[in-house]
Amino acid sequence: METSPNVRRPPYAPTEMEEELYPESDGKPMADTDLHLYWIKRVQDMLETYLSRDPGIYISGNIMMYDIEGPMRTAVSPDILVAFGLGQKFRRTYKVWEEGKPPDFVMEFSSKRTYRNDLDEKMALYARMNIPEYFLYDPDRRYLPSPLLGFRLVEGQYIEIAPDVDAAIHSEILALNFHLTEEGLALYDPQSERWLQTLAEQEAAARQKAEAEVARLQAEIARLKERR
Repeated sequence: METSPNVRRPPYAPTEMEEELYPESDGKPMADTDLHLYWIKRVQDMLETYLSRDPGIYISGNIMMYDIEGPMRTAVSPDILVAFGLGQKFRRTYKVWEEGKPPDFVMEFSSKRTYRNDLDEKMALYARMNIPEYFLYDPDRRYLPSPLLGFRLVEGQYIEIAPDVDAAIHSEILALNFHLTEEGLALYDPQSERWLQTLAEQEAAARQKAEAEVARLQAEIARLKERR
């Protein structure tokens, strides 16, 4: 039977063998607690809003990532990953050999269940994958040596990033400062001298600014009418 050139082919679907070798889920929950889920979503939202000006940047989280092709591959699912030069599109998994590069930045949100692995096996794996920066945040502030840690890859080994004079940890990859505050984790852009916001916060601030401008103009019009 001939295939009509005008009929759109269905999107690519993984074969059973590929699904077995590169599953799209590890069967584990995205986060251990609501607090962890809140901060994962919040930080990813802030990064997506901040980096949305560059369509070449891929930001994701909780996606299965594979280091090498074949049965010897290692599977891992970073809470957040950022990769430059790949472009935003829907991916079922992140296969380093297909993308042509590992992520440039990964972040884990540590818990009682995960913190040892985050500091041991995952750190070793991310170093082997040549991921330039690895950050960790402990929302409970109970398990990591410090609630916020940053590491930069130097000659194949992760070296801890020392906090600056403001106690912030600077990401060279993202050009952002990570701060611990009373409320939790805050991200600061030193170039624009602005704190990062989620999309909803940014839109709310824009509405507030517009409403303030309308109120100012209305007051100015009322003032001019009174002078007539």
